[in-house]
Amino acid sequence: MKKIYFGAVFTLMSFFASAQDYDHWSMDIGGGIQQIGSTLTPGFSENIFGQGHIGYRYMFNEKFGLRLDLGYNSFTANEDSQPFTSNYYRASLEGVVNLGSVLKFHTWTNRIGLLTHVGAGAASLNITEPTDNGGDLMYAMNIGLTPQFRLNNRFTLFLDVNSIIHFHQEDNFDGGPNQDPRESNISLMNTSIGLSIALGKNKQSSDFWRGEEAVVVNSELESIKNRLNNAEKEIEVLKTKEMSSPNKELIMTELDNRYVKKGETTYGDVVTSSNVDFIKELLNRGYVNVYFDVNSTKIQKESISSVNYLRQFLFDNPYVNASLIGFADETGKEEKNLTLSNNRAKAVFDMLVASGISATRLSYGGVGEDKTMTKGARQLARKVTFKIN
Repeated sequence: MKKIYFGAVFTLMSFFASAQDYDHWSMDIGGGIQQIGSTLTPGFSENIFGQGHIGYRYMFNEKFGLRLDLGYNSFTANEDSQPFTSNYYRASLEGVVNLGSVLKFHTWTNRIGLLTHVGAGAASLNITEPTDNGGDLMYAMNIGLTPQFRLNNRFTLFLDVNSIIHFHQEDNFDGGPNQDPRESNISLMNTSIGLSIALGKNKQSSDFWRGEEAVVVNSELESIKNRLNNAEKEIEVLKTKEMSSPNKELIMTELDNRYVKKGETTYGDVVTSSNVDFIKELLNRGYVNVYFDVNSTKIQKESISSVNYLRQFLFDNPYVNASLIGFADETGKEEKNLTLSNNRAKAVFDMLVASGISATRLSYGGVGEDKTMTKGARQLARKVTFKIN
């Protein structure tokens, strides 16, 4: 019995611990077009614009949640209709299913998601022209589908398509009497474009959270942070130690251990705001570089993974740009080193563009000799570094 009890406590504690990694609450704001499905008197037709809604959503986990949805429609006659004006108000409590998480969209994208929602509530139709009906109260059932596009961890664009079914609607939307008030049918269809905003200190929407996989990512990144901190002094030794023949294999191994390679971990599935900052720091502080042989602009085979890492980071974060900065060692004339360093940066630029990164997001240039390196560490000077803007 004690084992069962402590097992339940541990499971519950684990659930709440992992729950702190994303924001349970979010706000959905949208608006767009409308179409009356039924209960419109012959000779009347409506303008398609005039609807909006706001929803407050709470996700129990990355798959299931509840939403309080508040909607408004303003109906006016179009140019081919007899005149009428009416206002429509709706409130419903809905269950939400994150189909993107259920169907594991993250195996092929970390930008696209899909929600579905269904619920019931109350609605009021208020006719103001041609006559005032004093308000027609009715029951309403809402069913919808919501494709998503993640802008970043906090903000998500969505397209919501939903159908509203009314029960006991006494009046038509134009003010005429509904001949079949007890029949249920699709009375109204709304299509909205809007923005979903994660509400909370984590700045991470639950819609694109990967559950247990995210814990693996966070643990992996934490391990990398610790490894970087422990290796700071060792890297400084590699940079400044006088040696007649630098241990190239040791240097490249140390560099390869300093970043997460796409495909070897789940970094690409979950990118939280803090993780993005950490990866950006790795790039900007020179832990991921591209290296070259003497007097060469051909990227070393061991450094191809560094180019791929920057490429993946740019794909995962389409609103950042990168500068490529080329260097040379102290051998050779200054003018030749300047040209060589520029050509090395251009080689990395060409590879990134060929792999699908827009040239408008990249800039490159050479600065000549890397004067921070000693003669015994020339291999570290023949490089291209990254600067994330």
